[in-house]
Formats: sequence, C-alpha cells, structure tokens
Amino acid sequence: MGIHIIKMPDIGEGIAEVELVEWHVQAGDAVVEDQVLADVMTDKATVQVPSPVHGRVMSLGGKVGDVMAVGTELIRLEVEGEGNEGAIGTTTRAETPAPAAASAAPSSAPVSGPEPDMRETAPSGPAPVAAAPTPARAVLAPHAASHAPSRPEGQRPLASPAVRRRAWDLGITLQYVPGTGPIGRITHGDLDAWLARDRNATSHRTTGTLYAARDEETEIPVIGLRRKIAQKMQESKRRIPHFTYVEEIDVTELESLRARLNVQHSTERGKLTMLPFLARAMVLALREFPQINARFDDEAGVVTQYGAVHLGVAAQTPSGLMVPVLRHAETLDLWSCAAEVARLAEAARQGKAARDELSGSTITLTSLGALGGIVSTPVINHPEVAIVGVNRVVERPVFQEGRVVARKLMNLSSSFDHRVVDGMHAAEFIQCIRRYLECPALLFVE
Repeated sequence: MGIHIIKMPDIGEGIAEVELVEWHVQAGDAVVEDQVLADVMTDKATVQVPSPVHGRVMSLGGKVGDVMAVGTELIRLEVEGEGNEGAIGTTTRAETPAPAAASAAPSSAPVSGPEPDMRETAPSGPAPVAAAPTPARAVLAPHAASHAPSRPEGQRPLASPAVRRRAWDLGITLQYVPGTGPIGRITHGDLDAWLARDRNATSHRTTGTLYAARDEETEIPVIGLRRKIAQKMQESKRRIPHFTYVEEIDVTELESLRARLNVQHSTERGKLTMLPFLARAMVLALREFPQINARFDDEAGVVTQYGAVHLGVAAQTPSGLMVPVLRHAETLDLWSCAAEVARLAEAARQGKAARDELSGSTITLTSLGALGGIVSTPVINHPEVAIVGVNRVVERPVFQEGRVVARKLMNLSSSFDHRVVDGMHAAEFIQCIRRYLECPALLFVE
C-alpha cells in the first residue's frame, strides 16, 4: 500500500489561494477516480476538486472555511501500490487510526480549538449568594402552576431584614417563597432554591406556545460565497463615496406595450418582463453618457470607459447574491435579452455559471421590485461607477391635464461613484432613461 497526496490545484488566472468551502468525503471513506472530494472557491467561482485515483481517505488537509495556498496538501489517500509518496511505513500505519480514535470521543467534546474556560462553567449547586444587586428591580412574578402562594392570603411572610433586602434586589415576591426555617421563616437558602426552581420553570413554562421564551444562540461561520459577498460589499463601501439618486417613472405605456407583446409573441418567443426594456433603455442612455459605462482603477488613478455594455444583473441564489454578466447587451433585442438573462440566472442559481459569466461587467442593474419597497440604496459593484436599482410598480392617482387618472408608477433608485460621476451627470443619465421608458417607442428608434 502507498500514499497519494493530492495538492490544491492551480485554478489558473494567477490565483494564489482559494477558500475550502465544502468536503464531500471524510477520513476513512473509500473514493474512486473522478469522485468529487472538495469544493473550493476563488474570487469568481466555485470549483470542484476530483480524485485522480482510487483509494481510501487517510486525512484531510484543512477544514471548511480555511484559505489554502495553491500547491499545499489538500487530502492524503491510501492507494494500491506505492502512490506518489512511496509505500506506507510502520510509523504512518501507526498514525492512520488517529481519525477513528478522535471520532470515538464523546460528541459533546469540541473537535478542535482552545480548552473551555472553566471559569464560565455553570456550578452544579444553587446559585451563589454573592450576586450583585440589580440596579432596576424586575419582579419575578409567579408564572407556573406550581408557584402558588405558600401561605394564606394576608399572612406576612417571616424573613430577616437581610433576606428581605436580597429578595427585593432579586425581584422575588416573598409571598410565594416557601420557608424552611423555624416557624416557616424564609432563609437565604430558600431564596437560592426559589431561584433555581424559577430558572427551571422559565425554560419550560411556555414551550411550544406563541410566547415561548427562547434563549438559543446560533453561530454561523461566514465562509464561502457569503464571505466573498461580505468582502466585496465592505470593499465597495470603504473605497467608493456613494450617492443615491431616486426618480419616479411613469411606466403605464410601457406596461401596456409589454402586455400586448406578450399576448402576441409569448408562445413562440417567450414572455417579457420589465428587465429587457430597462436594459435597452440603459444601453441607449449610456451612448449619451459614456462616462457612466466605466470602471475606475483608483489605485492607478485611471477611469476606463467602454463602448460595449456588459450589464451585470444581480441575482439572488440559494448561496447568496451573485452578479452574472449580460455581455454586449447593446447587440440584443428584447427577446434575446430576456432569454440570456434567464439562462444566466438559472446557471447562477444552480452553481453552474462559468467564471467569465460572473466577471467583467461595466455597469449593474439590480431589482427588488418583486419584493416590494419604493426606495433602495444599492451598493456599487466595485470597480464600476454606477448601479441602477428598480423598485416595485404601483398604481396611483395622478393629475393629468386637469383630470385625476390612474397611472402605473415606479421608482429608479440608483447609486454613483461621486469621485468620477458628478451629481448633474447622474441626474441627466437617469432622466434620459426615464424618457425612454415613459415613451417606449423611442427604444426602437435609432
């Protein structure tokens, strides 16, 4: 038998390190050639690492969430023959059962990490007497059937001034505390017993009801795509001075046109949403405002303007927010645009989008309209300089030529990089989009 070490592969594009986001095997598992061992994530995509050989897993080279350099040991396999690290020696054979030994440990023990701080371990006996008095008195009222008054109504409970003071500080009503001292006197021990009983009752008193007390805490590691999203958002907000401009658009005529086109062409061409019209309006407006279809390299101090419109379309996936790129949006008609957006969104949701489909955008379009909301402040997809956000369509009464009429209105909430886009140009850009959307015939006129 031999050892075969699989190292973190070179993903390409000059990537020096990747994040380990999922293991598909564990120590002791048998694997076959081409079986997926792990998922790793770069800045752009998730990549699966397959096994080149048959064998059995001896050890894993990292844990989920670790950032690993290309070329480091990812996994160690026991294989037939010598493998790529030679035959297994006696020392190696003695060490291999370690994972099994670790797995035999009680499930309550941590697998790794620092020893627990014993100072925080809950004592096995009653709560200590030397608790600090609470500044504000919170009364521990009776809340369980077992907490009935322990003495007849009107009978004064017997307790020393020190016990009464402590009960006041703790918010305990002495009328409900049974006394075990002489002639029913309440002692400090009785208060301790009441506190322990009260804590136990609190944890069970309303389980399964609408008002159940809930004290659980869940720690969720921020890894994988969620970590990349967090880093991207933080970087964008840190580097870009955002300003947001909101404008109301009358989309009554646009919605009427969209409905007619769907009635006439949806069977053979597919159904149109609002997004292809927005994409077309942006393409035309960017011809008049090329400084907004740009990327800003703030380290080099260079703004690059693009003739091609590579439109990022923000899409929510089970793993988090992704921005697939609609390349050369200027070349697509409404139905081609709709079909490509649907294809990209589905690929992103299934985790099958290629790396070049998730990078290279020159401006981004994001829509929360289906979820409601009338205003948003979208975050720019660095190093772009603008993002256009779409809010929901609502029907409202509007004065028009002296009459009150019902119109369909929608807000565009858009953010710009104030370092390279002036407020006037941003406003004019959105007003240009508005003209196209409010008179949709202009979308088809060169």
